[in-house]
Amino acid sequence: MSCGEPHETDCREVLAEVYLYLDLECGEERRTLIRHHLDECGPCLREFGIEQEVKALVARCCGNETAPDQLRERLRVRLTELVVFESTESRELAE
Repeated sequence: MSCGEPHETDCREVLAEVYLYLDLECGEERRTLIRHHLDECGPCLREFGIEQEVKALVARCCGNETAPDQLRERLRVRLTELVVFESTESRELAE
């Protein structure tokens, strides 16, 4: 996804890291870059809001349960692969 506007941090990068941002699992410098991007990019901010609501819903439904570290890592890798695949596919379609 890209809003078509130039940003310091690419929309796809921001959305790929939105859960890290929500879970406070990225460094302060990265959080600042993502927050700055969300402040200036309406489409990403809307997507961020949806992800935030999904996370809150899952938390309400699952209580205090946490996923095992191995599962979390597998999901993180898979989501990264999907973002890269989508990014590559989008570029190919644009050509």
